[in-house]
Amino acid sequence: MARLLLLSITLFTFFIVQTTSGADDLPPRQTSRKAPSAPADAVKPPPVNVLSIIPAQGEPGMTVTLYGTGFSEKTTVFLANVESPAILLGPQQISFDIPKLDPGLYALFLKREDGTTSRAYNFSILPLKPVVTSVSPDTVYSCATGHEREVTVSGRYFRDGSQVMFDGAAVRSRFISTESLQFTAPQVPGGLHQVQVKNSEDAVSGVLGLVIDGRPEITGITQGEESVNFYNLIIEGRNFQQNSALVVMEDHSLEESPSQSLSQLTLDVKRITSGSWSATEREQLMFINCNRMIYRRNPYSSYPKNIRIQVVAPGNGGESSMVSVSAP
Repeated sequence: MARLLLLSITLFTFFIVQTTSGADDLPPRQTSRKAPSAPADAVKPPPVNVLSIIPAQGEPGMTVTLYGTGFSEKTTVFLANVESPAILLGPQQISFDIPKLDPGLYALFLKREDGTTSRAYNFSILPLKPVVTSVSPDTVYSCATGHEREVTVSGRYFRDGSQVMFDGAAVRSRFISTESLQFTAPQVPGGLHQVQVKNSEDAVSGVLGLVIDGRPEITGITQGEESVNFYNLIIEGRNFQQNSALVVMEDHSLEESPSQSLSQLTLDVKRITSGSWSATEREQLMFINCNRMIYRRNPYSSYPKNIRIQVVAPGNGGESSMVSVSAP
């Protein structure tokens, strides 16, 4: 009985030792861990997308606004391979100024600083319209010649192929700079005429006015050659023409009619046309050039009298002011 009890104790002790030893040999217990969340700046930004372009075409220098998504402060605009800086107006709005490029159709797309690009859109660059601001001089006399007929057109956006349009027709012009052109005013009737600058069929400036002044003007009358029965009055001025007419008003002097009172003096009015003189006429008008005519008088008396002279242009060319002179 004692041996049986001793054997039971020994087996129990062995079981306890084995159990404790096996627990130490077990692998450590695995615990589940949560994957760390990605930082906020690692979130993929949205794609660059353009919803509208306003306007869809324009001239260099014009501002264009694009609406869409995925824009950033460093987003730039490309027209073909030409990069243009852009201004972020809002999370869905960006603008840029059209660079100086030749007219044509370009592929427009946006590029963000991370290299993301939008798809390409068609964008038309129009010819740059010239702008005219002034013509100098703004008045040219009909009889002006040489440099006196040269007119300078001032403005912006002129090119080496720009044309000056005079009353809608191209005239020969000289390119001075992108802000200046010169041309010679053509020989046209007097009046107000239109001046424009044209860069191409679709690029024409506004209209300025150029006055061609064809109205005759007398600047002076002097007495010239004298003979026994005639003398010359030399009429100086501008815008005289070959078939101009002279209106002459003269008072009879008191020396011619001493018995008449002032109220009884008569006024003679005559009209003489240059080139129409005949042997039967006593007076003659000779056209010399645009600035000079000679009025040959064959007076009945040598007494001086008050003579008022006016030059009248043919057609509707106008008339000069009356000029007074004291002569026989």
